[in-house]
Amino acid sequence: MRIFADSACDLPKEFFKKNDVTLIPLHVLIDDKEYKDIVDIDSREVYKAIRNGKTPKTSQVSPELFLDLWQELAASGDEGIYIAFSSELSGTYDTSVMIKNQVLESNPNLNLITIDSKCASLGYGLLIKEAVRLRNENEDLETIEKKIRFMAAHMEHLFTVEDLDYMARGGRVSKTSAFIGGLLNIKPLLHVEDGKLVPIEKHRGRKKVLRRITELMAERGSQLSEQTIAISHGDDEAIALELKALVEEQFNPKSVEVYLIGSVIGAHAGPGTVSVFFQSKLIE
Repeated sequence: MRIFADSACDLPKEFFKKNDVTLIPLHVLIDDKEYKDIVDIDSREVYKAIRNGKTPKTSQVSPELFLDLWQELAASGDEGIYIAFSSELSGTYDTSVMIKNQVLESNPNLNLITIDSKCASLGYGLLIKEAVRLRNENEDLETIEKKIRFMAAHMEHLFTVEDLDYMARGGRVSKTSAFIGGLLNIKPLLHVEDGKLVPIEKHRGRKKVLRRITELMAERGSQLSEQTIAISHGDDEAIALELKALVEEQFNPKSVEVYLIGSVIGAHAGPGTVSVFFQSKLIE
């Protein structure tokens, strides 16, 4: 069985080859030069560009790449599952479905499940890791689809950004809000709701917002001690490790995995972002 994943899952480059997952890279544009995420550019280069005043842009996966992948899958006779970046944050999922339907017209034997994860970053990445685990345990495609859809529906995302100016450059918040936020050391707390980024609270100072994140984890999470919790950061490992220590102290989870936020999401959230991902409910 083949597993397909976008680069917006924020798993490291070596993960894909090691676990036999087909990487589908989104694109990053800096100074009019286009890069394939993970393949052609490391996200630290994106953070460096942002700190130097540049505004990277991102774009979805090309229809041509999906056409090649789905035709190759149909020709192979293998089955596949494509778990996609939230359709509310990218047109990639919709394009994949459009091309899938096109390929089915001439290749009705194409056996491909497509899932709109409504997740981002490691909230999405945890789904990919679970799909790999289930495949390696020889679960069938139907079972994997059911479990991944359940996990996606119960994935919580909580994150804060270091500097609202970065989000203002990308049009995510107003320039006025960013200016005032910078003066007052305001740290917005956001989450993902039905695949969309939604601000929920504002706090003054980094320590306060990190404490509030763990309070919300306690409110929203279920059986956190039995979970693998993921933390991603925008080229600021210190804040990620600070949050990791709080999470381990309060919830004693099975494990806490820390990764760098990739180029596509990092281009919009900026350096200093920190996010945590966990489940509100575990499948029985």
